[in-house]
Amino acid sequence: MTILNESIAGRIQNFGLEDGVAETAADLAPQDGKSYAKGGAHPPLAFATIPQLLRDAVARYGPRDALVFPGSRLSYYDLDRAVDALASGLLAMGLTKGDRLGIWSPNRLEWVLTQFATARIGVILVNINPAYRLSELEYALNKVGCKALVLARSFKTSNYVEMLRALAPELDSSEKGRLRAARLPQLRHVVVMGDAADEKGVWSFGEVSNLGGPAQQLRLPEIDRTLQPDEAINIQFTSGTTGQPKGATLSHYNILNNGRFVTDRIRLTENDRLAIPVPLYHCFGMVMGVLGAVSKGAAMVFPGEAFDPDQTLDALAAESCTALYGVPTMFVAMLQKLDEVPRDLSSLRTGIMAGAPCPVDVMKRVNDRMNMKEVTICYGMTETSPVSFQSFVDDTLRQRCETVGRVHPHLEVKIVDEDGQIVPAGVQGELCTRGYSVMKGYWDDDARTAEAIRDGWMHTGDLAVLDEEGFCSITGRVKDMIIRGGENIYPREIEEFLYGHPDISDVQVFGIPDDRLGEEVCAWVIPRRNSALTPEAVVAHCQGNIAHFKVPRHVRIVEELPMTITGKPQKFVMRDRMVEELGQQGG
Repeated sequence: MTILNESIAGRIQNFGLEDGVAETAADLAPQDGKSYAKGGAHPPLAFATIPQLLRDAVARYGPRDALVFPGSRLSYYDLDRAVDALASGLLAMGLTKGDRLGIWSPNRLEWVLTQFATARIGVILVNINPAYRLSELEYALNKVGCKALVLARSFKTSNYVEMLRALAPELDSSEKGRLRAARLPQLRHVVVMGDAADEKGVWSFGEVSNLGGPAQQLRLPEIDRTLQPDEAINIQFTSGTTGQPKGATLSHYNILNNGRFVTDRIRLTENDRLAIPVPLYHCFGMVMGVLGAVSKGAAMVFPGEAFDPDQTLDALAAESCTALYGVPTMFVAMLQKLDEVPRDLSSLRTGIMAGAPCPVDVMKRVNDRMNMKEVTICYGMTETSPVSFQSFVDDTLRQRCETVGRVHPHLEVKIVDEDGQIVPAGVQGELCTRGYSVMKGYWDDDARTAEAIRDGWMHTGDLAVLDEEGFCSITGRVKDMIIRGGENIYPREIEEFLYGHPDISDVQVFGIPDDRLGEEVCAWVIPRRNSALTPEAVVAHCQGNIAHFKVPRHVRIVEELPMTITGKPQKFVMRDRMVEELGQQGG
């Protein structure tokens, strides 16, 4: 391991607010009464690469725990050695700077090792959603031209190896590293986590880690000198409700700094132990989690391959975790399990809840039952690396539940109307972000990049309001807006109203086609346990309390909502099911 020279180390050390220059509320408030705010200039941005970030952590925190997985525990020294071994193996396979390597796996130790080993040699890591099926996998691998794929053997109901062999039956007759598949023309290497010694055409993960020799080890520092912070190092696929997924392309500079600032806001230090049950393939896991923790020298605890409330609670207690990440639905599930089997969570202090709004009573229970008095809320998107707004640990309960906090350092945000003009503070419009965190673009898609990034501003597609103190509230999606008989209806407004009903646990509001009015309002509602909530009661609760045109025409009581793997509701799935159901009923 090579320790950074002093000038570079100085940029990376003291990532937090140790210099005493903290952001103040006044600094983050909108300027001139307009919905425009600018983040603070401290701490300074680090113009550095991910390998530099890791080396600095290893130099300062070497013997401390870095990674804890079920059955595995690595110190920062262990992590450094394992990363270099894997990076050397990737070089021996013939991968070079700028090549793309896909990873298709739930949360496993190999995922984190691959994340750092690819960055070590400038290979671009391509995150592939563990829920992808054949057509989505084929599209992702070909869109960015993956030369190698690292995959788990299986996860839940998906047998990844069998699925890949269905796409590339040529594996059965190819030598390792010499794949020539008709449907995956650029893929050469397949690396299977665990033991794959007896399988045709594929490397085992351990085999690759042992593949490199002295020649490859000597190349590592040479390659390191060629790496630039602004170079692409990660591609994450993101998609809306229509169209093919887009490959958001992120640099070292993008994600390294965002991880730093996210963990600054929760005051993470080398003495903390951060539990990460959120998926690694997503920014929440790999940027806010892994890179954020490494920037502080904190320990990372992964309870399992995917979120399980009991498994997570057990890990929190056993590892004396001080911080926890999750989406609101995860916290709700853990609170329920905690009622059934209490655990000692006295070590918990802070964490992040993101991905969806947090109901006030859930936040209260997380503060009290889970001892997380300093939990913060984040907002962002993959295209902005991801976080652009976050609450502070001492913000009020209302500020943490009704808003997504205030702007992050070194970012500018504005809220604009349909003509692109900045609206007054307190007025709804589309949220735009500009600064270091904005992606390089969508891979090989200039048209959609130009549509999303205009004059350096990332147009998020989210509707938002910025108040006079600089707190931002996300009020919906531009494309989610329902137009009913000429009236513009924002589903989020109705959802917020319905959350106030004592028998409603969760709700999603969306529009469905209507021959007479263009669209009608529909609500899917999850009742609280042991309640006897009916659709009629939901409608009655609305009548006289919100405008008549906002009252849902159709209400369905459901046990669960269709969600993405990251816990975001899929309104387009609900819409399609509702249209089909009403069609069968004759309207």
